[in-house]
Amino acid sequence: MAKYKLEYIWLDGYQPVRNMRSKTQIKDYASFPKLEELPDWGFDGSSTQQAPGGSSDCVLKPVAVYPDSTRKNGVLVMCEVYSADGTPHSSNDRATILDDPDAWFGFEQEYFFFQDGRPLGFPENGYPAPQGPYYTGVGYKNVGDVARQIVEEHLEICLDAGINHEGINAEVAKGQWEFQIFGKGSKVCADQMWVARYILNRLCEKYAIDVEYHCKPLGATDWNGSGMHANFSTKHLREVGGEAYFLALMAQFEKNCMEHIAVYGPDNHLRLTGLHETQSIDKFSWGIADRGASVRVPHSFKKNDWKGYLEDRRPNSQGDPYQIASRILKTISEVAI
Repeated sequence: MAKYKLEYIWLDGYQPVRNMRSKTQIKDYASFPKLEELPDWGFDGSSTQQAPGGSSDCVLKPVAVYPDSTRKNGVLVMCEVYSADGTPHSSNDRATILDDPDAWFGFEQEYFFFQDGRPLGFPENGYPAPQGPYYTGVGYKNVGDVARQIVEEHLEICLDAGINHEGINAEVAKGQWEFQIFGKGSKVCADQMWVARYILNRLCEKYAIDVEYHCKPLGATDWNGSGMHANFSTKHLREVGGEAYFLALMAQFEKNCMEHIAVYGPDNHLRLTGLHETQSIDKFSWGIADRGASVRVPHSFKKNDWKGYLEDRRPNSQGDPYQIASRILKTISEVAI
């Protein structure tokens, strides 16, 4: 038997953005524990805006497990929150989302590194050189001396954990980066995105750097905001597709435009302005290879008889991947096959 460090991770009750919380317990196992071997665990919900002080017990139920290579016998345990009566807590969005293992999602998580209240690489006063050389940039003047070290370390920890991390790049603004997560099924992909976010936040502690997920941290300036573009496909989109089905799908996306915006992350009106590779928040559009559209249609999709994947560019960097994936599946379900 060996002692394993189980890091239970969950989302708290704060609005409009859930914070990640975690705590460790030590358990004896003969080998790396399976999900069904992990016990439920309690926590003080009155300290996370999930329960009143007079009845503060909440329950963590493990739903996914990953190795943690940063610790000897380390385990990362993604959890759902339940009330003491055994029902899903009102903050537990995962418990009620639509799911389909044949629906594939790829999330592109953009974010800024912040230090001393400003993006990494920004001067104490004013701004660095304008946007242009930073996207996929190389060299100290473009990416600095620590950011690449962090994103490479984050990549390795995610891969060690079995998270389907698909890539990294420096983004359009100074101090802005992106990583991509792919998964089959909304819960699988969203679980991995939340754990990848957790790993990045925890990793940055030792560098005295914060991860800023707000969609427009520099406000109404000529600096890009951050998104979490959602690439998606279903079995029907990949194998059957067709122009008529695609057009019906886009019509339904347009009809449900504001229902999508409602779960695509807070303050999105600051980002979806029609500038900086976005469509206006109150409009819906699609276009072939159009990064200024609500939904970008890859050239490969049209060339393949309107089959493959699509990219919804509206979700922002603080969006909840559980809710985003579920909303996309709901709209898809409303279109006849």
